[in-house]
Amino acid sequence: MFDEKLRVGIYGGTFAPVHNGHIQSAKAFMTQMKLDYLYVIPTYLPPHKEVDFSDRPEVRLRMCELAFSDVEGVVVSDIEIKRGGRSYTYDTLRELSGENKKLFFLCGTDMVLTFDTWYRFEDILKMCYPVYVRRENDKIIENRIISKITEYYNKYGVMFRRIVTDPIELSSTQIRDAVRAGKDISGMVHPLVEKYIKENKLYE
Repeated sequence: MFDEKLRVGIYGGTFAPVHNGHIQSAKAFMTQMKLDYLYVIPTYLPPHKEVDFSDRPEVRLRMCELAFSDVEGVVVSDIEIKRGGRSYTYDTLRELSGENKKLFFLCGTDMVLTFDTWYRFEDILKMCYPVYVRRENDKIIENRIISKITEYYNKYGVMFRRIVTDPIELSSTQIRDAVRAGKDISGMVHPLVEKYIKENKLYE
């Protein structure tokens, strides 16, 4: 029987700020997983990292809206910001799930390696198809990832699918540092995001 379920992607992160690596990963995710649409979801408070004391979630949300404004099929969602508190993936998946949907969840390298430390991670694995993308070219990390996804498969019967794309070795920390140093960030972020950062004097 033809599967009429919607293929829905979920791409969460701090996005402080959102950059070209995020955009490239999102586009590859949509294409290779044949998604009907993709939720880009800025966290309110990430469970596994600290945010700057001056961080404003609504600012990160606005930058995501600007960065993905010309990418068809992307829905920038404030679901975690509205919920407040620590942004747990389990809660978000539960809220977005439905009988007519197949959820695909995108992870970065660090997320794959620590997935089994997440809140209710075994339940997460039952609620979605986990997908990962590499953000660096490092053979040592590649071996660690292969070992870890093999472990997940052997223990939980779930295979992490890989998105194949040329890694953009770029981080939000690099961009914040570049802004503080007065360097050009035009090749790192969407032009509208660059304009927003300048106009609002972010990261200075």
